[in-house]
Amino acid sequence: MTTTLTADPASWSDFGNKLLDVGARIIENGEIGITWVMEDEAMARASHALTDGERVWLVDPVDDEAAIERALSLGKPEVVFQLLDRHKRDCQQVADRLGVKLVVLPLELRGTPFEAIEVVENPIWKERALWWKKTKTLVVAEAVGASKMFRPTEAGAGVHIGLRVTPPRKQLGTYNPRHLLMGHGDPINGDQATVALQDALDKSRKDLPSALFLMPRAFR
Repeated sequence: MTTTLTADPASWSDFGNKLLDVGARIIENGEIGITWVMEDEAMARASHALTDGERVWLVDPVDDEAAIERALSLGKPEVVFQLLDRHKRDCQQVADRLGVKLVVLPLELRGTPFEAIEVVENPIWKERALWWKKTKTLVVAEAVGASKMFRPTEAGAGVHIGLRVTPPRKQLGTYNPRHLLMGHGDPINGDQATVALQDALDKSRKDLPSALFLMPRAFR
């Protein structure tokens, strides 16, 4: 069940949503951090702040004042990650303002709890994902999403239309996340996260015709 929270930080709970005037919605992902989703966009861009209780890593941030403020309340900012080559968003702007390094398409992540996954690597599409083994958190920028444009299955996620024929099963299919954080749409937490990921990969090709047919409606 979705819970709408007030602007008072003392009222933030472990899981739930906070509606903001500008269209961003902050979603509490328990102890691992937050996601904020741009509600007023058809693509529903989602950004994330991950925390180990002391440090904070920001992933593909859209620069929303309230969301960044909430992220900084979780700990000391360490770095901003940009996981897609064409997904610049406000990564540089946020990194500069916070005085931290911007890491684009990370591969080696020494000093962090994350493992980098090479999801797509070709001349027109380069994408990384993050895996946080301790918390079973998988962060996927573009290959898998939950917004309408991804035509998610009933389980909650779908493969990007550009990867439907060759879904990233080898790259992502071996993971069993309890937190599936995506670059578009709401995160999926709990047992449903692995179900959603596997269902998206399994039905990628099968659902391609209907995804192509229904995609224009996603932008209405």
